[in-house]
Amino acid sequence: MTKLAIFDCDGTLVDSQANICMAMEHAFEEAGLTPPMRHETRRVVGLSLVESMRMLLPEAADDLHHDLAEKYRAAFWALRSNGLVDEPLYDGIAALLSSLDESGWMLGVATGKSDRGLTRCLDHHALRPLFVTLQTADRHPSKPHPSMVYQALAEAGADAANAVVIGDTVYDIHMGRAAGTRTVGVNWGYHSVADLREAGADYIAESMDELQIYLENFA
Repeated sequence: MTKLAIFDCDGTLVDSQANICMAMEHAFEEAGLTPPMRHETRRVVGLSLVESMRMLLPEAADDLHHDLAEKYRAAFWALRSNGLVDEPLYDGIAALLSSLDESGWMLGVATGKSDRGLTRCLDHHALRPLFVTLQTADRHPSKPHPSMVYQALAEAGADAANAVVIGDTVYDIHMGRAAGTRTVGVNWGYHSVADLREAGADYIAESMDELQIYLENFA
């Protein structure tokens, strides 16, 4: 049996909220708009950039959503070029991924990041060799559409019944449920445990140890 664990990135593998909030603030300021509050920005983490802008400014024209997405990209890469981007791994993630890999799990990522952003993040933490499938917003509709999960399953040669989506937002949970996988919400990210439960998560991991135990007993 091929078991596949599909991880979200921001808020699940790495804590990138400071970078995301700064880039969002710069993008809005560049457009002459009042930036969203940081708790509002954290609510859209995981969506594609254009969809994030739609959520933050639902009454605005689509041209503005696309313009803000481009301004966000420029702001984020300016921060990175100036050495201001920090995406630390959550404590215990590296050990968990290594343990899963050694025990025969196949690993994947499904993220709202770009291909370039995900590659840089995983390379920085020397994690990319552990993953057999990497899905990003560059090549798929935004979460919670299940496209990323479908492609991850196809690339890994896994069935949905033997796969689990692990993430910190309701978008991850809805995406996994739509694709027919099991879903785990983690409590160290950007959406509340109550929201994850309401979204229908099969399990809530309150710690890295709990997540490891759940996956060790996955059958």
